[in-house]
Amino acid sequence: MKLSTKGKYGVYAMLYLAEHAGEGPQALKAIAEWGLPDPYLEQILGCLRRAGLVTTVRGAQGGYQLSRPPEEITARHIIDAMEGPLSLSECVGEAEEACPRGGQCAAKGVWAYLTAEINRLLEGITLKDMLENNICANAEK
Repeated sequence: MKLSTKGKYGVYAMLYLAEHAGEGPQALKAIAEWGLPDPYLEQILGCLRRAGLVTTVRGAQGGYQLSRPPEEITARHIIDAMEGPLSLSECVGEAEEACPRGGQCAAKGVWAYLTAEINRLLEGITLKDMLENNICANAEK
């Protein structure tokens, strides 16, 4: 399992917005200065907006901002918005019928357990934790 560039850029954009929370809307060009390509960044911010994680403000002083405080947005919110729901195997989650082995597969429980644990860990990491480099403390909960 590997996070795509789209997923990583989504996290980076959200970290930029979290770092500037309370400062008003941030211009696309300012966010792009973190090394995120302009055209791709618009697409990424569009995904984050549709997921309800960012809002946009139009006009000369417009831009993007978090829709809620950094302590209320988790890594799972961002990954789900960018990549879709995380699942280690198609036999876990919404596409269970995709598995030809159905209910007799001994590995299905392992994939379900690992998927649930990864999602639990992602839910325990907020943007605020990332900014404060407080990941390990929360990951042990």
